[in-house]
Amino acid sequence: MKCAFVTVGTTSFDDLIACVSAPDSLQKIESLGYNRLILQIGRGTVVPEPFSTESFTLDVYRYKDSLKEDIRKADLVISHAGAGSCLEALEKGKPLVVVINEKLMNNHQLELAKQLHKEGHLFYCTCSSSLRH
Repeated sequence: MKCAFVTVGTTSFDDLIACVSAPDSLQKIESLGYNRLILQIGRGTVVPEPFSTESFTLDVYRYKDSLKEDIRKADLVISHAGAGSCLEALEKGKPLVVVINEKLMNNHQLELAKQLHKEGHLFYCTCSSSLRH
């Protein structure tokens, strides 16, 4: 059972949630061998409908006291560029893709992602760009 976990922390990042929950994205995630996707959507207004089929499950929630369990279970973490979320995933040794919120480009998130990428810890992208390897 391979699981991908998407987190936006305490913020909202509707573009990310809309992007990963789009049918073509779900199909791609499933084709990569994942059979569960967990979305932590924070304050977002995009609220995908959870579903479960024989081969794939989509779970959605706003907040939990701790994300540690979901991060521990995940084979891949897709996160907003908040320092707390990034460090929590990296501390657990999880493969991490950081998605920069283009609507917040005048902040520290891009610099943090670039630095951690340079040090070989993660990949990063925006909702409209492809992955930086």
